[in-house]
Order: sequence, then structure tokens, then C-alpha cells
Amino acid sequence: MKKVVLKILGILMVVIMVLQTMSIAATQSELKNQKNENEKKMNEAQSQLDDVKEEKAGVQEEINDLDSQIVDYQSQINELDGKITDLNTQIEEAQKKLEEAQKQYDENQKLAEERLVIMQESGDTSYLDFILSSDSVTDMISSYYLASELAEADTELLDGLEKEKQEVETAKQELESSKQELANSKESKQSVTAQLEVAKKEKNNQVAQLSEDEKKIQEQIDELTEANKSIDVKIQQAIAAANAQANKNNSSSKPSGGSSSSGTSTGGGSVSSSGFIYPVPSGYQRITTGLYYSSGAYHGAVDFGSGGINGQPIYAVASGTVIISERLNGSYGNYIIIMHDNGLFTLYAHGQDGSRTVSAGDRVSQGQQIMRVGSTGNSTGPHLHFEVRTSPGKYNNRVDPRKYLP
Repeated sequence: MKKVVLKILGILMVVIMVLQTMSIAATQSELKNQKNENEKKMNEAQSQLDDVKEEKAGVQEEINDLDSQIVDYQSQINELDGKITDLNTQIEEAQKKLEEAQKQYDENQKLAEERLVIMQESGDTSYLDFILSSDSVTDMISSYYLASELAEADTELLDGLEKEKQEVETAKQELESSKQELANSKESKQSVTAQLEVAKKEKNNQVAQLSEDEKKIQEQIDELTEANKSIDVKIQQAIAAANAQANKNNSSSKPSGGSSSSGTSTGGGSVSSSGFIYPVPSGYQRITTGLYYSSGAYHGAVDFGSGGINGQPIYAVASGTVIISERLNGSYGNYIIIMHDNGLFTLYAHGQDGSRTVSAGDRVSQGQQIMRVGSTGNSTGPHLHFEVRTSPGKYNNRVDPRKYLP
């Protein structure tokens, strides 16, 4: 009876450990999915933020251009104001001259009319009148000459004054015409300036709205960043739980979570000083893309993409515990992350659909096949995307894998 009870207790312990392992794996997978979703949202938000900043910069440039045009038009308006002021002064002077000429004309015309009246009142004056009223022939000629000269002088004076008055009037009209043209030009420029001011106001409102959008997007990014920090903590807790479970399993000599495939390391070749082998078979170990892309952008990994590599096995470069084994629709596609006993983490991505042979929580040995090379996720052709990360295994902890390979 005692043996039966112990056997039942042993079975219960095994079941509990398996359930704990499955729970830890599920938690890790759920956290990773949540983090990936957050990162996707962050990337989308960052793209929107970049677009908003670019649009805002373009609108600000348009505002600067409008400011320049407004300043230019205002300068022209000020110049027109100066010319109009000068014309007003000239018109005032012309008006004064015209009034003086008119006054002089009126005075002289009045004098001439008075003389004509006197002459009319004294009756018709003839040549005989000058002869009879003169003391001598010389006096007669002199009187007649003076009368003729006076009449002629009056006529010439009045004609001159009339001509001068007409010239002043013409000059005044020309000045008034120029003033009107300047006023029309000023009005037109003021209208354009008003339109520019309206456009500037609209652009400023647009910038204000873009600034508000920028603020909201940045807040979203900040919230997602904080959420990912929290998720990273939970991942580390899950890793710690996995380690604790592994230690407990080892101490009780119970099997772990069902590692799959053989543990041979024949495919990876020699072992490096860091304890790693190549993740692909001999003959396919040529690195086609290094830590940086040809564009200069950071790759954070190396790619193995030799001809014929499609479908080739992918090996665990060292023994360790599988942290994540899942598929993303984009990005890595089918990928696996292993936490190694030396504190490093490795990631294997773009594997063929259905080729993953390990799950989160599994214990793997060096050289064990974990997946096959494919082209899932964000991939342009069959290759293995291979990363090495330092503790605590986050995205920002990626280092050059070549330093750890044979």
C-alpha cells in the first residue's frame, strides 16, 4: 500500500512539474506576443510621428515663405506710402500755386475791367479825342500810345495768367492721377498682404494641430515603451521561473519539458572558444549579410544564405533552455530564442513553416536540430537570420555573432 501511495505521489509530482513548465512556456509566449504587438504599434506610431514631423517642417517652411512675402509686400506698401505722402505735398503746393495764380488772375482781370468801365463811362475814345484833348502833337501821341500799351499789357497779362493757371491745373491733375494709381497699387498690395496673413494664420493653425498630433503620438510611444519595459521584467521573471524549474527537475532527476530530436553536434562543426558551433551544416556557413546592411543601417545579426540552403537543418549552437518558439506573420516569421547556460541568448529566424521541433521550456543540447531554413516573415529569400544577445536577452542587447562563432 505504501509503495502505491509513493508511486501516486511521484506521478503527481511529475504532472505538477509538467504543468508548471507548460504554464511558464505559455506565459512567456503570451508576454512575447504582447511585446511584439506593442513593438509593432510603436513602429507604426513612430512612422506616423515621423510623417507628422516632416509635414510640420514643410508647413513651417511655407509659413517662413509667407512671412518673407508679407515683409516684402509691407516694404512695398511703406514705399508707396512715402510716395503718396510726397505726392500729397506736391499736390498741396500745386494747389497753393493754382490759388495764387487764380487770385492774381482775378485781381488783374478786375483792374482791367475797371479801366474798361472808366473808358466806357467817358464815352467812345477816338483818335480825334486824343488830338483835341492833347496840348500838343507829342502829348497826343504819347497819350494814345500809353492807352494802347495798357490795353495790350492787360491782355497779355491775363493771357499769361490763364496759361499759368492751366499749366498748374494740368500738373495738379497729373499728380492726382499718379496719387490714384499709387493708392490703387497700395490697395492691391494690402489685399494680397491680407490674403497672405489669412494663409499664414491657417498654416499656424495647421502647425498647432500637427504639434498636438505629434504630442499625442509621442504619448502613445511613451506608453508603449513603458509597457514593454514591464513586459521585459515579466519575461525575466519567466526566465527565472524556467531556471528554477530546470534546477528543481535536475535535483529531483525528473525529465524536463520533452526536448525533441537528437542531441548530436555533427552538423555544426567545430566549437569556438565561446562554446558555440555553427547553426547550419558545413557547406552553408558563408555569411551573406553582416552586422550592418550595405545601406549602413544596423542589422544586429548575421545571415546565412548560401545557395541551396533552403530546407537545411538549423542547430542549437549550445545547450540551453528554449525561451520562445513561435511564428510571427511579419518580422522574424518562424523563430526560436534559446537561453544558454553561459548567460548568452541566441535567436534563429525565418524558419520553414511546420519545421520547429522544440517548444518554450524545452531543454536542448548543442547541435540539436531545432528548425529548418526557410523564408517566412520579412524575408526576401531562404536564409537563416542568427542573433546573439547578452543578458537579459532583450532586443537592445544584440551583439556581433561572429565574435562567438568558430
